[in-house]
Amino acid sequence: MHAFRELDRVLRGEARFGDPGGVIPLWPLLRVNALLAATYGVCMGVYGLLGPEGTEWRQMAAGAVKVPALFLLTLLVTFPSLYVFNTLLGPRLRLGVFLRLGVTALSVLTAVLSAFGPITAFFSVTTANYAFVVLLNVAVFALAGAFGLGCLRNLLTDLARPRPAADGSVAREPERSGRTFGVIYAWMVVFALVGGQMAWLLRPFIGSPDLPFAWLRPRDGSFFQGVTRALTSLLGVG
Repeated sequence: MHAFRELDRVLRGEARFGDPGGVIPLWPLLRVNALLAATYGVCMGVYGLLGPEGTEWRQMAAGAVKVPALFLLTLLVTFPSLYVFNTLLGPRLRLGVFLRLGVTALSVLTAVLSAFGPITAFFSVTTANYAFVVLLNVAVFALAGAFGLGCLRNLLTDLARPRPAADGSVAREPERSGRTFGVIYAWMVVFALVGGQMAWLLRPFIGSPDLPFAWLRPRDGSFFQGVTRALTSLLGVG
């Protein structure tokens, strides 16, 4: 329950990195992020119940493992680039601060994902259009990512606010300069690109009705080609 209380503080905007009393603990959020991501993974796998071999519960179990793994692996792959951006571009925030910022924003993302989970599951069992379900999940991830980015911007805005100095004057610490925004936004682009391709490597999350269950598919193509094919199939082009 403690972890969900911390998540509630984040969703209510009570996380304040400029105020030591408002900082959200890291480990409770990591736990709740994993749980919420697993919940959405189960909802993604509901479409596997319509597979060629009948009811396929393994797809739901696979989703519960893969969605948290998707975020964890993407974070591990992209965190070194965050260190380089941080060092070269100037704000020089401590990596611990960056990690807390990322995990806090990720908690908003996973909360939005889990909130849309029942909707994803509903459409998964009420339509046989695989391309539609694929694009629906892509749209939900994109929307959740937008909310996470908004949370990150709010946290950075709070972090960059001028603070009273020891002598009573208002001073801005160098690490809280506006360049922090550029570093985080550049890293978010990298995170989104890597995350998309990581999702492609970990597929299937949904389970194609034309293929038997598999934990992983052969490595071919890319996430962007897959989305393009799904969009083409949905629109009946080509």
